[in-house]
Amino acid sequence: MDATPPLLRASGHSAPTQLDATGRIPASGGRALVLHGGGSAGNAWEIGIIAGLAEAGLDVTQADLIIGTSAGSTAAAQITAASPAELLADILDAAPGHRTFAGGGGPGPGRAPGRPAVDHLERTGRIIAAARSAADMRRRMGAAALELEGAQDPTVRERWRATVAARLPRQSWPEQTVLITAVDALTGEPVLFDRHSGVDLVDAVAASCSSGVPYAIGDRQYIDGGYRRNENADLAMGFRLVLVLSPFGGRTRHPLEWGMQLAAQVEELRAAGSEVETVFPDAPSRQAFGGNMMDLSARPPAARAGHRQGMALAEELIAFWR
Repeated sequence: MDATPPLLRASGHSAPTQLDATGRIPASGGRALVLHGGGSAGNAWEIGIIAGLAEAGLDVTQADLIIGTSAGSTAAAQITAASPAELLADILDAAPGHRTFAGGGGPGPGRAPGRPAVDHLERTGRIIAAARSAADMRRRMGAAALELEGAQDPTVRERWRATVAARLPRQSWPEQTVLITAVDALTGEPVLFDRHSGVDLVDAVAASCSSGVPYAIGDRQYIDGGYRRNENADLAMGFRLVLVLSPFGGRTRHPLEWGMQLAAQVEELRAAGSEVETVFPDAPSRQAFGGNMMDLSARPPAARAGHRQGMALAEELIAFWR
């Protein structure tokens, strides 16, 4: 497994400077919530899980650290700006294609529902197969993204930014510590955004969800944060309790020797003294996702299934979280 490159602090108009990530994270001993990507359906499922837990008496939105990756970055921004019950109701009330903050975690810039998502998986699968390491894969992913049609088109970027902004109930960073992951498309190096980064929350989320063409912030361009590591749970190193919601159930498309998978991250966290609980979709939730996690029509059933699962898990997770 290659060593994870240093995280970078992103500046709005200049090249990033190296950042000691531990300087951004609260003192160890607290509680961390990790929200992974999973497209529109995965985002809705995460909201449903969190709403079900809250209804049963467990509010995980007050975690000392929230880590958001890809569609999970949208969820992180949403749950720190509106109540889980509001977010769940908005998903369930939204008409198909409705673009309020119900529509979190859909196709990235330059992507559309349906066949393009399949093409994206095929294209990125070829890149993963050709890569020699995780670092090599990130560089190749960035280079390939920069060559995509629309990568240099500012109107694509502005449309994506408007889409992401419409998903967020509030467009300013919360006071609590939220970390949003991305990858520099030019260098392949991981990037960590927080409220001290000089980057708007909307831009940070748009970059983390950029699974199609790269997203420009100032003179830098970024791709999906899931290319750092899948869930990025290892960023919670040192926290006493770590709760991970993974819509893809901890699965990975990468060779296991790269250590991108959640199981490797959990092992590292536990070795460092953290207690870790992972929540994967149950059978009804997986059925609710359907065959395309980017399909907006899957959001209401995914949210309902997540809510039921959250209610069912509440007693166990209350004992863990407290």
